[in-house]
Amino acid sequence: MSRRTVSALPALAVILALLGAWELYVDLGGVDPLVLPAPHAVAASLYDDRGLLWSNFLVTAKEIALGIVAAMAAGFTMAVVIHFSPALRRGLYPLLVASQAVPVPMLAPVLALWLGFGLAPKVVVVALVSFFPVVVTTLAGFAAVDPELLKLMRTLDATRMQTFRRVELPAALPSVVTGTKIAIVVAVIGAVFAEWMSASSGLGYLFEQSVAQLEPARAFATTVILCALSIGLFAAMTLAERRLLPWAHQPKSEGDR
Repeated sequence: MSRRTVSALPALAVILALLGAWELYVDLGGVDPLVLPAPHAVAASLYDDRGLLWSNFLVTAKEIALGIVAAMAAGFTMAVVIHFSPALRRGLYPLLVASQAVPVPMLAPVLALWLGFGLAPKVVVVALVSFFPVVVTTLAGFAAVDPELLKLMRTLDATRMQTFRRVELPAALPSVVTGTKIAIVVAVIGAVFAEWMSASSGLGYLFEQSVAQLEPARAFATTVILCALSIGLFAAMTLAERRLLPWAHQPKSEGDR
């Protein structure tokens, strides 16, 4: 048995225990199944409604993918601009922080009226909620560069751009990936909120319709798929980080500790 399999066993045991307790609670009459369906009913819905769930999954996955790409591009660019200009940092950073206080449900209807009821407003909402983690973690990565390396580059008469390309950017890339992993999780939430406000398809829309139609098992099935999507994207990003940034995961030598 591999080390990864062994490390996953405690989490699997906890999940199975929670599912067992949930099943017993519903089956023993602890709650109305219309309020909280049993796990076996949710599993049955995942199979019986697989066509409906899959078609709506594709819609939400597309919104999330496009929104994350837009957030990564805009967030990284903004972080670089702020990093190069202290004046812009003082002017823009407080506005970026303040933008996170605006509730997503307030933005979605406005964006729908402005951009229409198609794909665009959902992608913008996902990008907006995912943008801030990328900016913050990227700036933190730039700030955490070893000062001795910067001093060495100045000693070598390196230009500002050479220092950025050869020292600051490689050092900050792990932080960029960390911000992207955080953005992936909040992107799913943003997509659901956007679909609640203005959509005719997607898992968020399907969840809302399932609740209205007294189909709680199907509503919970959409939630299971959303959770699986978040975990899958997070795991994929972690794997990509290990493959593309191997130096970020190298164990420290005794002299570095």
